[in-house]
Amino acid sequence: MKLAHWMYAGPAHIGTLRVASSFKNVHAIMHAPLGDDYFNVMRSMLERERNFTPATASIVDRHVLARGSRKRVVDNILRKDKEEGPDLIILTPTCTSSILQEDLKNFVDRASIISDCNVIFADVDHYQVNEIQAADRTLEQVVRYYLDESHTLDQFVTDAPSVNIIGILTLGFHNRHDCRELRRLLKDLDIRINQIIPEGGSVEDPKNLPKARFNLIPYREVGLMTAMYLNKEFGMPYVSTTPMGAVDMAECIRQIKKSLDILAAPILSSKRVDYESYIDGRTRFVSQAAWFSRSIDCQNFTGKETVVFGDATHAASITKILAREMGIRVSCTGTYCKHDAEWFKEQIKDFCDEMIITDDHAEVGNIIARVEPSAIFGTQMERHIGKRLEIPCGVISAPAHIQNFSLGYRPFLGYEGINQIADLVYNSFALGMEDHLLEIFCGHDTKEIMTKSLSTDISPIWDPESRQELGKIPRFVRDEVKRNTEKFARRKGILNVTVEVMHAAKEALS
Repeated sequence: MKLAHWMYAGPAHIGTLRVASSFKNVHAIMHAPLGDDYFNVMRSMLERERNFTPATASIVDRHVLARGSRKRVVDNILRKDKEEGPDLIILTPTCTSSILQEDLKNFVDRASIISDCNVIFADVDHYQVNEIQAADRTLEQVVRYYLDESHTLDQFVTDAPSVNIIGILTLGFHNRHDCRELRRLLKDLDIRINQIIPEGGSVEDPKNLPKARFNLIPYREVGLMTAMYLNKEFGMPYVSTTPMGAVDMAECIRQIKKSLDILAAPILSSKRVDYESYIDGRTRFVSQAAWFSRSIDCQNFTGKETVVFGDATHAASITKILAREMGIRVSCTGTYCKHDAEWFKEQIKDFCDEMIITDDHAEVGNIIARVEPSAIFGTQMERHIGKRLEIPCGVISAPAHIQNFSLGYRPFLGYEGINQIADLVYNSFALGMEDHLLEIFCGHDTKEIMTKSLSTDISPIWDPESRQELGKIPRFVRDEVKRNTEKFARRKGILNVTVEVMHAAKEALS
């Protein structure tokens, strides 16, 4: 744990609450002081939910500190069991209440004897894991709980091709749109969806998970632990290649075919799908990105540099799309998912000049200020950094703002997702005449440029001759020449800008 003004991933109890509120008829109880119960408002606002968020705070106050929490926690569980009639209640502390070191597991065991519904304690170390890791662990815990409960039931695999989609949950970045696109893909491939968890699913659904032939994990952040558990206990193969971008989309479909071929039993399908023909047809005619990347419009990207930052799944996928499919140079890419650093490094090692693994937004800001890219693809934090530096930013990952929970259909996965990403990339750059117009009309939509650098580096000093030479340059490109020259000087370790340095910078950029 650390105190910060901005965190890319929230505290652990937010992850648990996201999983609990994604299931139908599940209620979450937070053992928390006043102020830690902001999740209800956040979910209702961002997801535009019409119904109340099924989460209640069991408040820790001075009376609880004096007498202990057991009675209040147990009473709150029993009260919600009577009022709401849920299938499951999940109790979770917050980082603040965890300091009390109370035996909440014992409280849950006592309440489960009296209550009519199932009650479990979120088994998460709130000091060691963040929101993403807690969500992954909580989902696996719920699935394990219900499968262990029904272990004596006979399990059989469906004759027809079938799949579970694991990891779609509330407050996920474009998750609902991605889920619709995955449904369309699987329908085209004639694969029946057995279960989708946790979003919109019942806690009884995990009992039927082993009936599917394989599991699809669209995002590494949530669902991977569940897939590994099902693979270990039931021998279920899983596909964890994110179907984002034309190349990984094709790879995901081929892995789906391989997973279906693992089981020796014959597959009964109403139609036979030629996977390679499907990939070829969709890549050439449904997705416009392959054509677009070869069009004259993409020639505008020549010489452009980008910085990418986000969660491991989206940052890795966008980096590969930019470098491999659109021919755009990625100067630096990174993720705040430090627990998945090894996988991330392996994925993007051939597609960028530099990589960064950090959860410190100031460090990311300093890199952006040093590189001065033509565009940024990151989270809302990078968008704010970009506004300060007058660098456009496309948001490609959580943490997100309400504007990233669009009412229109904007998936990132599937073949329609490829088109959406291509549009996002193209519209994020200031291209051609737009650069000149932005200079003429006083830049981007910021009222005042706060600073041209977020780092502590000293800007190069211009001598009188170089300032005079700079003044001869037309005003609508003067600031850009100044930025490029200073960027060149910083890279070369030059402290004083002379006319010769200006000419050298011009040659380097030619």
